[in-house]
Amino acid sequence: MNDRITTHQAEEDARNEGILIHVNGRLVPRAEATVSVYDSGFMLGDGVWEGLRLYNGRWAFLDEHMDRLFEAAKAIDLDIGMDREGVVSALTETQKANGMETDAHARLMVTRGVKARPFQHPSLSRSGPTFVIIMEHSRPSIPRPVRLATVPHVRGLPMSQDPKLNSHSKLNCILACIAAEKAGADEALMLDVHGFVNTTNACNFFIVRGGEVWTSTGDYCMNGITRRKVIELCREDGIPVFERNFSLVDTYGADEAFLTGTFGAQTPVGDIDGRVIGDGRMGPVTARIRELYKALIERECGG
Repeated sequence: MNDRITTHQAEEDARNEGILIHVNGRLVPRAEATVSVYDSGFMLGDGVWEGLRLYNGRWAFLDEHMDRLFEAAKAIDLDIGMDREGVVSALTETQKANGMETDAHARLMVTRGVKARPFQHPSLSRSGPTFVIIMEHSRPSIPRPVRLATVPHVRGLPMSQDPKLNSHSKLNCILACIAAEKAGADEALMLDVHGFVNTTNACNFFIVRGGEVWTSTGDYCMNGITRRKVIELCREDGIPVFERNFSLVDTYGADEAFLTGTFGAQTPVGDIDGRVIGDGRMGPVTARIRELYKALIERECGG
């Protein structure tokens, strides 16, 4: 297949060539935004990150994103080097410097900093942390429902690498994505350690069966903020929603399926492992949830 897409596919925007990137307190042109080859993030994937979305001059669910960032940093014993107000101030400064008001995406990254020697021990990170914000003009452009392929790679147990963390160490998910591409799909559907349907390599996953919305238990997937908002919206609107174990058999027979994430909000799924889901188009429950989410964003960030 030669028409593959990604769940983070966006319209081309020439303004992104001239963006300023926040690197350790400085705003620098894109071509000059660099970190050391000794940086812990580059060398070992030692760091955490957040993806945020700008609507009408406001960052959606900013408090929840800051909660998740600082919780993740605490979990890996990483001192961000500033408090919440400092992080938000850096985010706002970068936004204003780039003249961004809406349809912008920020990738906020914190690593343990520059290492004295090229080895893993955290004590070797003696200069840091490294704090970077990449901010781009970004309007999603996903022309059709995505195709998924189930892969052998699983999201692991919490004592190996807790999948709830937004960790820089993403090789497992990248290998899953590669396997899906080799199978002719757009993204990978990953199972949990018990063989139940879990998540994709980049997004949280939902199905709809008989008017009910199902998603995984949450034990082995990313702690998605959009995922949580969808569950809350369903409950408020009277749509039955369940966090539960379900199998590929349940998934293949679903009426609808969709993905959630900060970038794409709700992205419909057209087929999984060559099985068409529903009629291969966005279903009515997915469309309803999209409208509910759009209204939530308007309440949160203005129309």
